[in-house]
Order: sequence, then structure tokens, then C-alpha cells
Amino acid sequence: MARMDKRDKASEIRISPNEFAWAAGAGPSVGTSLMREVETAVLKGDPSKPGLYTILLRIAPNTRIQPHSHGDDRIATVVSGTWYFGYGDTFDESALKELPPGSFYTEPPGVNHFGLTKEEVLIQMTGIGPSDTTYVDPRHDPTKSQAM
Repeated sequence: MARMDKRDKASEIRISPNEFAWAAGAGPSVGTSLMREVETAVLKGDPSKPGLYTILLRIAPNTRIQPHSHGDDRIATVVSGTWYFGYGDTFDESALKELPPGSFYTEPPGVNHFGLTKEEVLIQMTGIGPSDTTYVDPRHDPTKSQAM
């Protein structure tokens, strides 16, 4: 009997750093802070649908992300730049931890967190979708009208 190859070649992905392509006008997407300063590249899956996903976030220098949470459990690794990250319901610069390249952190479901960049930062984020974003203060949600 012939041996069957059970590999799903369509799901095999290998990308070296020089092969990453940011779509023209790439912006925020599901599973991010939704801020225009955050560009997103989906590496695997779809954060808006059930299942495993991995996204790459490119966050512009001098970006301040206000406290928010996501409904899914997520893990992240800082790829480049230094990311300043904290947990809590209010943005507290003294609660930020400096996370240089290679650092790992978690975003547990429903746990509010916030961040700050001083330079461009790349973060690889993996979660189990569907994902969403809920700001502690709706006035900070970039998808809501600022006329509140």
C-alpha cells in the first residue's frame, strides 16, 4: 500500500524578514488597538474568525495606546524596537515595563493593557479568534465618533 503524504502544503508558510510585504495603506485591523499608527500584516489565519491567527504589528514611533482589552487569549513577542507595555485600567507611565527585542508578554482575555513607543516597534501576536477590541474609555476608541 502506498504511503499517503498528509502534509497540507497550502498551510506551510516560511517568510524571512526581507520578504515581509506591508500592503500599501496597511492600517489597523481586528485584534489591534485600531489606531492608525498601527499597521497590520496577517501572517496566518484571520483574527476576525474562529481559529488560530498570527499577526505582525508595526507601531509608529511616539505612539501612546490607551487601556483596552481583547476577548481572546493572546501571546506576543517583540521583534524589533523597544515596546513599553503595562496592565491596568488607566494609562500609567510608571507601570510600563521596557520590553526590548526578544521579549515575550501576554494579553489575557478581558485584561486591560496599554503601551507606548519611542521608536518604530514590530510585534508578532498570536491568538485564538475571533478577536475584538474594547477600550476602557470609549472616547479613546478610534472607531467611535469623537463628538461624545
